[in-house]
Amino acid sequence: MTHDSSAPAGPWSKIDTSVPHSARIWNYWLGGKDNYPVDQEVGDAFRESFPGIEELARGSRAFLGRAVRHLADKEGVRQFLDVGTGLPTVDNTHQTAQRVAPEARIVYVDNDPLVLAHARALLTSTPQGVTDYIDADLHDPDAILRQAARTLDLTRPVALTLMQVSGHIADYDEARSIVNRLLEALPSGSFLAFNDSVDTHKDNAEATRRYNESGAAPYFLRSPEQLAGFFEGLELLEPGVVPLAEWRPDPGAPAIPVEVIALGGVGRKP
Repeated sequence: MTHDSSAPAGPWSKIDTSVPHSARIWNYWLGGKDNYPVDQEVGDAFRESFPGIEELARGSRAFLGRAVRHLADKEGVRQFLDVGTGLPTVDNTHQTAQRVAPEARIVYVDNDPLVLAHARALLTSTPQGVTDYIDADLHDPDAILRQAARTLDLTRPVALTLMQVSGHIADYDEARSIVNRLLEALPSGSFLAFNDSVDTHKDNAEATRRYNESGAAPYFLRSPEQLAGFFEGLELLEPGVVPLAEWRPDPGAPAIPVEVIALGGVGRKP
């Protein structure tokens, strides 16, 4: 990966290649090229402790795709707020949603300078629809909502997606409060599509413990009960909060693994 050092300062100038970053490590596990040796080193160490991490990364991505497709196709959602976007890959939220509804409007949110530098890849929209990118932190939901309102009509239903990002907030009550603040600003008929990893998987828990000692921003796993708590007050769509592969699998999908690594679900705001 290269860039022109003589170019004006921008997102590239803020990228620290000496410290591992979760978005870049996740990109590495998905087989992407937007990562650095420091990310690969930490990603490889994590994989040694927990060989299933790449399966988890792919499973989370597939869950996002199925959830967005269902919301656009079956629930009529035309607005999506994707928080913790990560680096662009195949079948991003806007591509999945606009394949069903070309007029869909999508706002991406992340605060990683490398994601910002590649945001143009997230801004390819159909002529009928709109995509936008917000450089903002999950810890500041009011800033997210204020900027999202430039593109989304917050008086009409919005699907809020949070995939493998809530663990960046150390305190569980704070994480719940932030998600609730985002949902409070959205009208009835909006949705939360959410997944994250459980703390009950021994290998993932140990790999995460070591990861948190690597210098990267730490990540905090939750109990199954805590993950289900993010949907409190919402009307859960079937089949509820379940292992990712069990949430409305595509026809012909491979057999569901026995081990539970992460849970996800979709809930409607009444």
